[in-house]
Amino acid sequence: MSNPNFADKTGQKVPNVTFPVRVNDEWKTRTTDEIFGGKTVVVFSLPGAFTPTCSSTHLPRYNELAKVFKANGVDEIVCISVNDTFVMNAWAADQEAQNISLLPDGNCEFTDGMGLLVDKADLGFGKRSWRYSMLVKDGVIDKMFIEPDLPGDPFEVSDADTMLAYVAPDARKPAPAAIFTKPGCPFCSKAKALLTEKGYEFEELVMGKEITFTGMKAISGRDSWPQVFINGQHIGGSDDLAEFLNK
Repeated sequence: MSNPNFADKTGQKVPNVTFPVRVNDEWKTRTTDEIFGGKTVVVFSLPGAFTPTCSSTHLPRYNELAKVFKANGVDEIVCISVNDTFVMNAWAADQEAQNISLLPDGNCEFTDGMGLLVDKADLGFGKRSWRYSMLVKDGVIDKMFIEPDLPGDPFEVSDADTMLAYVAPDARKPAPAAIFTKPGCPFCSKAKALLTEKGYEFEELVMGKEITFTGMKAISGRDSWPQVFINGQHIGGSDDLAEFLNK
């Protein structure tokens, strides 16, 4: 187990496995036939729920790009980890993971079948999955991105952007947007309508809930509502946004 054979299984069928999952306090099962049969599915697998890279980058970015994947023919995005269903459900509740199906491979059957089960006993983890991603079409592996056999937990090729570049090289990635708003503010409503019209998905932070007046001023340097940020750039209020979008 300490020297795993990271064989690329492109062209082969995925392992035939049944995943026991807990849904609404009831036991259910999902089979690989149900998950992959007649569908195009992106899979990414990682060492463990709640671990740093998995939580900070790997899972969130796939979740963020899920709609772009869907628009380009992907039916489902699946995250597989050698954890039990209770841990995976708790992790899903702790993350922005509403666009991802989290599957527990607690018995290591799927990961072992992929030839990517590794020994992380030095970390107290026991047997875990090596980090990888793959595109599966009707149960057959179309493409694999396996992290290089390096010490630690390399994260270079199994990310969502690399997979999207393979699935749809010309796909337009959404620019992250956020807007600070005040209840009852007509200019805020105008700005939100403009963002929606131009196809931006945005996070709204409302005064008195997610943001304070002082916080808004400290971040934006302005004292009027709304304040819009796109891709790390401070755009300004509704008129500034209209000018920005019409460039």
